[in-house]
Amino acid sequence: MRSFLAVAETGAITEAAERIGITQPALSRRIQQFEDHLGVQLLERGRKGALLTEMGRLVQHEAQGIVARYQGMREMVASHQRLDGGTVRIGGGATAVSVILPEAIAAFQVAHPRVRFQLREAGSSEIAADVAAGHLELGVVTLPVRDRELDVSPLATDHIVPVARRDHLLAKRSSIAISELADQAFVAFEAGSAVRQLIDARLREAGVEINVVMELRSIAAILRMVSTTGNLAFVSQLGMEHSGDVVALSVKALRIERHLAMIARRGVPLSPAAHAFGERLWVLHG
Repeated sequence: MRSFLAVAETGAITEAAERIGITQPALSRRIQQFEDHLGVQLLERGRKGALLTEMGRLVQHEAQGIVARYQGMREMVASHQRLDGGTVRIGGGATAVSVILPEAIAAFQVAHPRVRFQLREAGSSEIAADVAAGHLELGVVTLPVRDRELDVSPLATDHIVPVARRDHLLAKRSSIAISELADQAFVAFEAGSAVRQLIDARLREAGVEINVVMELRSIAAILRMVSTTGNLAFVSQLGMEHSGDVVALSVKALRIERHLAMIARRGVPLSPAAHAFGERLWVLHG
């Protein structure tokens, strides 16, 4: 198409060949092949040069648009390869979205300010399903991940701790028995979430059943409810950095920890932006 457009613009095979840097016979063969492919005559060749036929003028108009779009596509690909553009589609649970990813995204955008992020917050099972289906390129989830079509890269170990408002009676003690938690009202993560299942399983092992009066997804919302209502909660220790008047409780013989990992589809290349961000995330937390 570029060869045809060069002839159409110059009106001469010889001049067009010089412009695009090939021999006149080679250019003539290209034009002939293009005409054979379309099944129409595009040029009238004569002593005055090469003139467009009526069909040639129609093809010229379409070819200009196609070549421009193709060049735009090449520039877009090159821009993404240089990380001058692109989008990172990533998801995670409450801890990932509120604690782990913000720091990594901020550091990444300093170096690559034109890269955009599409971020989804959901439970680990939902994020794993979205990554497996290709809706997300990367996910940060709680292990274990049972989908064999996903690559799993361990990121961090997170401790889940009971918390209370600073003026709560239990917060004033150096340590408490795990059985004392059964008498308290709790704000909890949503039922069915990976972290909730982990907490419930550990408490069942200890023979304790807590009184859940409210369920929320966000760590920030849970901490806010603890602060305003005086109820207790279990939250990620990673999310306690800006907890205000909420403090962690020391409970005897209670240790709850989970392992977080980054996931991606196995055998499917990541976009340049997602690949670079995944490496940055692993450096920060792996």
